[in-house]
Amino acid sequence: MEIIKVNASKEYEVVIGGGILPMLGKKCASLFGKSRAVIVTDSNVAPLWLEKAKESLANAGISPVEFVFPSGEESKSMKTLFELLEFMAENRLTRSDFAVALGGGVTGDMTGLAASLYLRGVPFVQVPTTLLAAVDSSVGGKTAVNLTAGKNLAGAFYQPSLVVCDTDTLSTLPESEFANGMAEVIKYGVIFDKELFDKVCGGNVKSKIESIIARCVELKRDVVAKDEFDKGERQLLNFGHTMAHSVEKCSNFEISHGSAVAIGMVIAAKASAKLGWSDEDCTDMIINANKNNNLPVKCDFKPRELADAALSDKKRSGGTINFVVPRVVGECYLQKIPVDVLYKIAEFAE
Repeated sequence: MEIIKVNASKEYEVVIGGGILPMLGKKCASLFGKSRAVIVTDSNVAPLWLEKAKESLANAGISPVEFVFPSGEESKSMKTLFELLEFMAENRLTRSDFAVALGGGVTGDMTGLAASLYLRGVPFVQVPTTLLAAVDSSVGGKTAVNLTAGKNLAGAFYQPSLVVCDTDTLSTLPESEFANGMAEVIKYGVIFDKELFDKVCGGNVKSKIESIIARCVELKRDVVAKDEFDKGERQLLNFGHTMAHSVEKCSNFEISHGSAVAIGMVIAAKASAKLGWSDEDCTDMIINANKNNNLPVKCDFKPRELADAALSDKKRSGGTINFVVPRVVGECYLQKIPVDVLYKIAEFAE
């Protein structure tokens, strides 16, 4: 088991290990006492892990209630968010109580946003059950839901009070969902850590997954400590995401976030090399890492479709956008580009 301490506007622990879900209640009781909790989860995760989470909380003297919503990106919406807020109010949760996000990124993002809004802020705990949530979205305090215009356009920075990552929950993931998480791992390697990239680029990572998750959390912790509110260095974590969000939107979210990030990283690497922004062409290395981890490397959408979709991206600032460029594998930087250059970048999707 590994414990990583995050020092942001709120200090908290990220606990990583196999078979640690039963300690959830004890950890929460040490933070919140014998209070009440709403466990938020989706229809896929509930049959697998909800009862164990409830049992752990109950054994620690915490009274749990559950809010289960339909699985899928379409539930990451204002409609589901308001249903969750109404549920919290109907159950008369107070500021002494807390929320538990049991699931993947959709669950964590929406639960965190609801916690930030309900009674102007109640604590929440992240219990990621997907690799993508474990290595990325459960840490750092970004919470959001989607709007019609694009992903994560309504949100808040709101740090969890605790993250409990039981790696045993990853054993129930479909291979495609595990691969989605590996896209974010590869991303961390390209941005910050060549050694991590080399460790995962050949695939076959499950035997080392605890140390991989821990390293990604350490990297994110360090970035969040420097730039919690996404004004500078934290934007590096958006490597591949400008085109990834376009891919998701063009597919009506039928292409998963991880697969879209994998495609977006290839486009970003190819464009950066061809436009003379990179010191080395990282494209083939990223393509090979994607393929070895069962991730796609291209999509069928036209460049203009992708560029038009990117124009609604929340990272746009007036007539420019911050585009993350790989200088070499293990080092990226922010390149401020005119919005119309997105049309040139999108051409490298073909």
